[in-house]
Amino acid sequence: MTLRLPSADGSLRTYETRGEPLALTPGTPFTSRTVFSAAHVVADPFADSNPDSPAAVDWDATLAFRRHLWSHGLGVAEAMDTAQRGMGLDWAGAAELIRRSAAEAKTVGGRIACGVGTDQLTGPATLAEVRAAYEEQLALVEETGAQAILMASRALAAAADGPEDYLDVYGHLLRQASEPVVLHWLGPMFDPALEGYWGSSDLDAATATFLEVIAAHPDKVDGIKVSLLEARREIDIRRRLPGGVRCYTGDDFNYPELIAGDEQGFSHALLGIFDPLGPLAAEAVRVLDTGDTAGFRGLLDPTVELSRHLFQAPTRFYKTGVVLLAWLAGHQSHFTMVGGLQSARSLPHFARAYELADGLGLFPDPKLAEERMKTLLALYGVDQ
Repeated sequence: MTLRLPSADGSLRTYETRGEPLALTPGTPFTSRTVFSAAHVVADPFADSNPDSPAAVDWDATLAFRRHLWSHGLGVAEAMDTAQRGMGLDWAGAAELIRRSAAEAKTVGGRIACGVGTDQLTGPATLAEVRAAYEEQLALVEETGAQAILMASRALAAAADGPEDYLDVYGHLLRQASEPVVLHWLGPMFDPALEGYWGSSDLDAATATFLEVIAAHPDKVDGIKVSLLEARREIDIRRRLPGGVRCYTGDDFNYPELIAGDEQGFSHALLGIFDPLGPLAAEAVRVLDTGDTAGFRGLLDPTVELSRHLFQAPTRFYKTGVVLLAWLAGHQSHFTMVGGLQSARSLPHFARAYELADGLGLFPDPKLAEERMKTLLALYGVDQ
């Protein structure tokens, strides 16, 4: 079968669909790496809502997608930016998501870690208010039995005067945490409000503060998640971590090489791209578990073009492509997002995402994906 797809220059091109999906089935748990997929939320398409409304979530479809990830051995990183945290999903919605997903994880025996932030603060805040907001969210996550991920805070970025404020706030939180947490450094390409995080726009200075926080509390830090899209910087940070502290790559541009590692170590993973790549990523990690690094790279390297496409600038809108692919793959019945974010990318962007995903064999039912893509194209006036 063929489709007429729009290109960025306005022309139409003919694409011959793949026709056969990859044969990917659930398998054994991973042994060499700890791997989380950050997961998207499924909007309720029948809700009478608008971009300013609280998020209306289809809880059944949202939890079903998490069961899909768990079935392939992946952990779920919940209520992170992939779930549109701070871009359509407010704290009330995130809290409900955390409660429901953590309960579901217990039911199926899935691994889960949940984002702890300060997004209940809606205006300028003092450092004391930032600490209190973090504490409220940390308490909720710990009550559910999930692992905590201390996310970067827009409010802290706005309130902090320098590195010493980050050292104080994070030190306070780590002393309070009942179990080791994951520290999350999200770069400004994912959220422009996080420019200058850790007290400096100079990444070397920011890295020094980040590592100082970890060095002061290594027993309270399970690992770090670095989302700066700079492989060399992540490797440098990884090599400077205290023993026993993991590095979870959040680099959606360079993840195969970072997970594969080198003679001095490797990264685990906590990635938004593993939402659409879940089964294929899981298969690749199981190959890596056998010691077959070349086989792992052979499976995962071809996915990088798709990931770089979805995460192209403005990177924060990558969620739109993630949800598009979930719809095309049959994980949800519609292409609607909380906050109306389905409008955040162009039709040529959607077309290229479909083409790359289909070429990788990611769609369990290629015919369904093709028919849904035809429907989307027709809505934009592209006849077949």
